[in-house]
Amino acid sequence: MRPLAPLIGRRARLRWLHLIIGGALLMPYFLVGTVLVSMLGGGEQLFSSPRAQFAAFACALPMVAVSGFFPLVRPLSVAAARALCGVPPALLAEGPARTRQARVRAAAWFTVHLALGGIISGITLALTPFAVAVAGLPFSAALRDSWRAAGPEMLLEPWALALAPFAGLAMLAAMALVAAAAGELLARWVPALLGPAPEDRLAAAERRAADLAVRNRLARELHDSVGHALSAVTLQAGAARRVLDHDPEFVRRALTAIEETTRRTVGELDSVVGLLRRDGEPGSGETEGEGAAYGPGLDALDGLLKHCGVPVAYEREGDPGSVVPVVSREAYRIVQEGLSNVLRHGGGGISPYGC
Repeated sequence: MRPLAPLIGRRARLRWLHLIIGGALLMPYFLVGTVLVSMLGGGEQLFSSPRAQFAAFACALPMVAVSGFFPLVRPLSVAAARALCGVPPALLAEGPARTRQARVRAAAWFTVHLALGGIISGITLALTPFAVAVAGLPFSAALRDSWRAAGPEMLLEPWALALAPFAGLAMLAAMALVAAAAGELLARWVPALLGPAPEDRLAAAERRAADLAVRNRLARELHDSVGHALSAVTLQAGAARRVLDHDPEFVRRALTAIEETTRRTVGELDSVVGLLRRDGEPGSGETEGEGAAYGPGLDALDGLLKHCGVPVAYEREGDPGSVVPVVSREAYRIVQEGLSNVLRHGGGGISPYGC
């Protein structure tokens, strides 16, 4: 089967299907073209006149080209080309066509796809039953009787009947060859017509930069949150171990502080991991701006200072809830990082600190 793979292999079949889809999409435009040709042709019988059919096909193509200028045509075309043409995703543009150049290229692709698809679909629809009928003439008397009423008598001669199966197979092979050539031609044109323009590459680079910035911020959030929690838990556990035998009340308070710290840290981890699992792009605006603050803010400062593991005296003025969320979160992280440094580097004798 390997010698026939270019004609009937998986890639050839998918590309043929892609062309058939193009032919199906062409049909509404073709029907409008038939109405126009009938109006201008004085009632000429369309389906009995190849000239009228080609005229309707020619009338349909300008309408197809106009439809191709809609921005959403490109993502639909890209999805079909990626799935059925075997084109690497890196060679295809993402998202709607927003610039004039991108829309022109998308319209050109849409027109070529539907035009070739209409031709291949017409050949497939007309030639397949004809080739099967020719190949089956020697084996069916009913088929020969029907052929005698409508087809050329020459094909019913003994020598013609002997060659009829081979002729039918040859027609099917020729049809597969034409379809494979058309599919290969479309696949070669995909990067030129549906590939990313310079504006698309710039937009993709900006999205990657925004994504990287958000992920770096999330990494800092994890570092600050988990680092502080581990420092506080280590200090509280060490102090509780030293006074376990003679100060059970302090041990109880230390265990409570450890419990509160770990619970708060688990909540922060859930929020950060939830952001990492989002399907939306970080650079799309969901995680940026004033409303994008995630993690605790100044409202949670009381709990942080109460269970941080060192005595802290602080004064609060105003309403923490009135602070911009991003500023509130960053202020909380600054205090948290400062406390973490005190716990790591303060040594054994820790004096009360002011905040």
